[in-house]
Amino acid sequence: MDYKDEKVKKAMEVLQSFWAINKTTTKLTQHNAESLGITLQQLSIINTLYSSPGLTLKSITERLLSSKSTVSVSVDGLVNLGLVERTIAQEDRREINLKLTPQGEEVSRTSMENAYSYRAMVSALGKMGEADVEALLRLHKELLSYLEEAQY
Repeated sequence: MDYKDEKVKKAMEVLQSFWAINKTTTKLTQHNAESLGITLQQLSIINTLYSSPGLTLKSITERLLSSKSTVSVSVDGLVNLGLVERTIAQEDRREINLKLTPQGEEVSRTSMENAYSYRAMVSALGKMGEADVEALLRLHKELLSYLEEAQY
């Protein structure tokens, strides 16, 4: 790869732009989690369980694209904090379903009220024209499609 090539430089610039946006929105979401006394991973689990109660550990792992051990440790912490309960699945007694306690539901609702990254994004997009926002979304989808087609 020739890093002096103009196409490569432009690719690097686009990647750095995505990384910067991701870093900023992650920081905002992390601030939300920290304000609730939990980790970013735990916030993801709580909000997933809020929208889909009774999921198994395996289901959460798949939805969050995380390793089973990482999710398991986070769930242990949430159980210890009294935010999540484990119950044996009715259909398969080897499976454990997870659900939020009333305190866990409250934490999830509070996180949605805070939602710093969404508030920041709404504010930022509000400063752009509607046509620009639609073009941004269209271009992101198109780029993602091309990236998924690439075979490396």
